Amino acid sequence: MDRVRLRDLAFLAEETPEAPQHNATIEIFDPGDDQLDHARLVELICDRIAFVPRYRQRLQSVPGHLANPVWVDDEKFDVGFHVRRSALPRPGTSAQLLELVSRIVSRPLDRTRPLWEMYFVEGLEGGKVALLYKTHQALVDGVHTLDLGQLLLDPKPEPRELDPDDWSPRRSPNPAQLLTHAVRENLTDPASLLDTVRTGSRALARTADRRSQRARSFMSAATGRRPKSGGVLAGPLSQQRRIVAVQTQLVDYRRIRDAHGGTINDVILATITGALRAWLMTRAESLGGLRQVRALVPVSVIDEELEATSLGSQIAPHFVDLPVGEPSAVVRLHQVSYSFQAHKDTGRSVAANRIAGIAGFAPTTFHAIGSRLAAAELRRGYQISVTNVPGPQAPLYAAGARMLASYPVPPLLPGHPLAIGVTSYDGGVYYGITADRDWIPDADLLGVCLREAIDELLDLSSATRQRAPRGRRGPTPKR
Repeated sequence: MDRVRLRDLAFLAEETPEAPQHNATIEIFDPGDDQLDHARLVELICDRIAFVPRYRQRLQSVPGHLANPVWVDDEKFDVGFHVRRSALPRPGTSAQLLELVSRIVSRPLDRTRPLWEMYFVEGLEGGKVALLYKTHQALVDGVHTLDLGQLLLDPKPEPRELDPDDWSPRRSPNPAQLLTHAVRENLTDPASLLDTVRTGSRALARTADRRSQRARSFMSAATGRRPKSGGVLAGPLSQQRRIVAVQTQLVDYRRIRDAHGGTINDVILATITGALRAWLMTRAESLGGLRQVRALVPVSVIDEELEATSLGSQIAPHFVDLPVGEPSAVVRLHQVSYSFQAHKDTGRSVAANRIAGIAGFAPTTFHAIGSRLAAAELRRGYQISVTNVPGPQAPLYAAGARMLASYPVPPLLPGHPLAIGVTSYDGGVYYGITADRDWIPDADLLGVCLREAIDELLDLSSATRQRAPRGRRGPTPKR
């Protein structure tokens, strides 16, 4: 039996209505002359799903919780349930699409079925269509399972010819079989027994923690005290989300990099830093003495001590203090670049063009792994997660329809009402911002600040501008 690994089980056990543990991606397509529609999408998925068997499996618990749950084939697998059709009132605007996405990603997935959904959204202005992928973090680990979105896209309009799929589900084990296998595994495999004990201990700890939180909330309400706020970047989550999408051009980041040095990743993080600074200053609390925002940025490395992924590299956490208190955009860029220099000097870092050259549209899988890493490092005390993934700089196609844009939609973790994902693709840099709808009602303004931040850096990168020296060694002043 294929038992759920302990780290995957943690995403299931710690999921709550306020913090659903799934990743999402929005992709915009030009349907073209062949007219990509819902029926062709279903046909494409049925053609490719054999490469990700987990997408046709569901969770099966063990009676008495004598062992961790197992993955079993869904004997009633219904692709029509998972691939859904929606439409906006024509001509649908980007704002209407994002409102629909916000409502869809706010809902947890059905645990009695395979843990994914996909929405085909029609009615966008200009005749475009959108795909929304929604996949549980326990499903995609980058080791045994890739994101389905990585497999649906082709480098040419003509779809790849594949062998026919002759899948038929295996019969699910009955309770007696589950119990027998669990007992045998616990007796013969000490590691399996240890995982079961750890699962039970963590469940008890989570129950105690939730009861303690409820007790504190009750006492605060009874005494009229309000919980201490950690600022806008820390707060309780509601069950609703707000999604913001921002499209920029890769050529602008290259121009800034060529003028001031560093990497495209440095420029993207400097842009996010400038946007956070401007956005925080528009709020009533302003910066409130805040000088830095601690960010977790997953990075791709070559490290044999980390778990290998099927993407050719491992993913490691990198913590960077975004200097939101610094008024100079160029100095912010230099500080961010300096913070990544130590990582670059280790020789473990993986070049962006190598990541972008992975077969298929790997950013969807990389974002899933990045979200898993952010959850694993939650106790490290960071304030925001930023997952930046370079994708291919050539167009990709789904059933002949050209993909025009791809926006990541990262999940929110408890106490973290804001997360940012970035994907580079075919000359564009696409930001996806996930915010708690109640705690951060002005998330749209952060999107405006992102555009202003890149414009500011561009303005400071013109040939006529005097550039700030990189690092601490500036030119010796004349006396």
